[in-house]
Amino acid sequence: MMDGGTRIQDRNDALVADALAGLTARQKTLSPKWLYDHRGSALFEEITRLPEYYPTRTEAGILRDNADALAATVPTGGALLELGSGASVKTRTLLDAGGHIGTYAPIDISRDFLFETAEDLRHRYPTLDIVPVVADFTAPVALTAALTAVPKVAFFPGSTIGNLEPSRAQALLSAVRDWSDIRAFVLGADMIKETTTLVAAYDDAQGVTAEFIGNILIRLNREADADFDPSTFDYRATWNAALARIDMHLVSKRDQHVTLANEVISFADGEAIHVSAARKYDPQMLAALARSSGWDVNRQYVDDQAYFSVAVLTPMKQWS
Repeated sequence: MMDGGTRIQDRNDALVADALAGLTARQKTLSPKWLYDHRGSALFEEITRLPEYYPTRTEAGILRDNADALAATVPTGGALLELGSGASVKTRTLLDAGGHIGTYAPIDISRDFLFETAEDLRHRYPTLDIVPVVADFTAPVALTAALTAVPKVAFFPGSTIGNLEPSRAQALLSAVRDWSDIRAFVLGADMIKETTTLVAAYDDAQGVTAEFIGNILIRLNREADADFDPSTFDYRATWNAALARIDMHLVSKRDQHVTLANEVISFADGEAIHVSAARKYDPQMLAALARSSGWDVNRQYVDDQAYFSVAVLTPMKQWS
């Protein structure tokens, strides 16, 4: 078994390797998965409470309004498995309505936080079997024998599907489709809407999102032996209509050189690092993604403004 020091070193090695690969590419990139250190996670929670950031409160409203129907997708005694569970806040709406659910399996890459959350849930739901699974949901997830044996429903809220490139989104849905005795996939997806609303959600007036994205440079300085000066980068969020996504960049304000793990990386004035993307969907795009992955869209729940969708996907009868 790895001790804590070994896990931290492995994580730092992965961060350095990933950052070097991204920052030496023609289009400089940093993976959004590295945004979520302790400070980054706190900033994201702050973002979800901003007036401009409609996705969290809109999806929460859909879940509350349709909790009974969504919980009923899980068979009696079956399991609800959440991908990228975090603090499992939204899931409690379904668990509160789903007294018939036998098992809740939160799946998350952050081991310590996952186990803390699982312990809290055991106190909240003493009759529910809580089975945390430490895994990166973008890679194959190894389920326990007990989870494999029961009918199950996957839950993927938060429009995290929009942070994945289409090929990776398709691969994820396909992998879940191949789970034994999978009955449904409850998927949250943000919908295409007018540009001003979209951009404001990712470039708030208080600058919290800018701080969240810029925090990745501070993390690289701390954990990857880099010497970024965050004040020399501006944050930029733009709507990419061709790819139906918000692109989030850090843009160098001048010509400069940065050292990362003894490698010198040059930036031209105005050169951008692509840090994150948030893809948006319309009903046809969502249906096409589902079909390409072995699912049918059984039903969709949307808010009054059609800003957000919680879709119930069911397995296609013919899929191989």
